[in-house]
Amino acid sequence: MHFLPPNHYLAAEPYVGNNMIRDAILHTLTNILGPQRCLYRKEDLITFSYDAHTDESLPDAVLFPTTTYEVSQILALADQHNIPVTARGAGTSICGAPIPLHHGLVLSFTKMDSILAVDTKNRYAVVQPGVANADLQKALASEGFFYPPDPASLSVSTIGGNVAQNAGGPRCLKYGVTNDYILGLEVVLANGRVLRSGSRNVKDVTGYNLKSLFCGSEGTLGIVTEITVRVVPLPEAHRTILAIFNDLENTANTVSDIIGSGILPAAMELMDKVVINAVEDSAGIGLPREAEGLLLIEVDGIDEAVEKEMERIVAKAKTNGAVEVQEARTQAESDQLWTARRSAYGVFARLAPHCIVEDATVPVSNVPAMIRGMREIFDRHQLKVGILAHAGDGNMHPLISTDQRNQDEQKRVDKAIREVFELAVQLQGTLTGEHGIGTAKLDFLPLVQDETMKSVNATIKKGLDPKGILNPGKFA
Repeated sequence: MHFLPPNHYLAAEPYVGNNMIRDAILHTLTNILGPQRCLYRKEDLITFSYDAHTDESLPDAVLFPTTTYEVSQILALADQHNIPVTARGAGTSICGAPIPLHHGLVLSFTKMDSILAVDTKNRYAVVQPGVANADLQKALASEGFFYPPDPASLSVSTIGGNVAQNAGGPRCLKYGVTNDYILGLEVVLANGRVLRSGSRNVKDVTGYNLKSLFCGSEGTLGIVTEITVRVVPLPEAHRTILAIFNDLENTANTVSDIIGSGILPAAMELMDKVVINAVEDSAGIGLPREAEGLLLIEVDGIDEAVEKEMERIVAKAKTNGAVEVQEARTQAESDQLWTARRSAYGVFARLAPHCIVEDATVPVSNVPAMIRGMREIFDRHQLKVGILAHAGDGNMHPLISTDQRNQDEQKRVDKAIREVFELAVQLQGTLTGEHGIGTAKLDFLPLVQDETMKSVNATIKKGLDPKGILNPGKFA
């Protein structure tokens, strides 16, 4: 872990743990933004010292820019004085990505939250980084379109944060992750210069694909201030089912069987008994408590094709031992099932002082072996863990309820997490499918990166951020 408690606090005074931000710099920052958009007091800074992971570190100041020009001025000043800068969206990251490990400045983009353009004729939208994913979805739905990446936190997580983490979500099984929908980015570099990469065109292969380089970089290469995304028409029809199993192995086998047969649902989510009962305790929507596993499956597209594809999926589920298949009969029932699925993290977060969500990903054919192996690991270490998964694309999300004050338990948690990632790599998988590296997975990078990869990453980082001021202490 990388827990960094604050060195000291100065009540009602600027926090200057590293003595980086002197009076003259504070004065300049206040001149750029105005006093209402600069926070220096310790009680304000605490709010920006953590995300939904377990690490904490106080910034020296929190700033709220409203324009690219202001971000450019701030970064030019930070570059001049070697001050670390960490960008932050809604703070919903669960890997520690927006934690200011080296203190310095946090740039909060909550005030850059405008949808600048929606052009459905040309199938794009332009947004500022602080726009919530759900707000973009609402704006597009009125035009008969949608933006496919849909993280569980979409009601509050921002498009800028989604870009920083290359976020995914349940629909990414069929539609892909954030990077697949980025047409263009405006990025402020470490020295304050403004770069525009990509365009508003669906096809644009002019020069290096820099927009993809910044997507998923967790703010370590530049700070995104404008995003042009590709949008697509809402599907004509969709159907949602809940397949119920009395054996978790059968649940997992169904996943690999469906995907291996060439069927591609819009989403296919797996929940084990621990998750089922935790969600049911909270939501009380009628999930079967006795079930060992559930698959929540959605198919969308043209009406006739949806019907045929769902018939094949139901047949596969029953062949693999589903004891019951329930179909959502109304939109309200479908929404209720998806609300239950999206609430799983919040439910688990209330079960213990801390909740750790991991993000290992394996080829879908190895989903049964991965789930079997994770269950063995967690049971052996005597931990309370629910297994949740974007199962159709092999993305595992074990939910670990723990109390980090219990040192013995925390040692078992740390060992179990390492074993999970080692298992994923043995099964030709990787460390993260959508949550990012942040601070949570730094120790595991050697499992998937050789010296050549590390060297190339370091070269890119040095070229774009030679002083290392952008989100220092993270994977780059």
